[in-house]
Amino acid sequence: MALTEKTVGTLVTNWYQALDRHDDVAEVLPYLIDDGLEMRFPEATARGHAGFADWYKAVTNRFFDEVHTVSSVEVAALDGAAATVRVVVNWQAHIWNPPAAKSQWMGFDAFQTWELVTDPRGTVRLKTYIVDRLEPMPGSASL
Repeated sequence: MALTEKTVGTLVTNWYQALDRHDDVAEVLPYLIDDGLEMRFPEATARGHAGFADWYKAVTNRFFDEVHTVSSVEVAALDGAAATVRVVVNWQAHIWNPPAAKSQWMGFDAFQTWELVTDPRGTVRLKTYIVDRLEPMPGSASL
């Protein structure tokens, strides 16, 4: 798969659909390189497949009814084998904090910077995923 604006957009869409479905970690790892992977979230930094798998297990057991809606994808730099991408995604979910009687709704606009690379087989993969900032929606519970 060539690294183009279209393949970038497809990857972003497919990534968030997998997260919304809480796909098995084995189905999500092919989106990511292993060696050199860095993912910076507000609550943790994950490195490599093992770090991502630990983070993914934690969040898929904490958040439910997740919906990611991509607001924008801007390819800031594209050189054929790598791309820097700015992504804005609206993320909404519910969380239950025991022993609370009810779950809480949360919603945020997440501003992110991604670095994508093409692996030796030509597959586009995430190398760096940084949540630059979160803007809470009105009425959202805090993280």
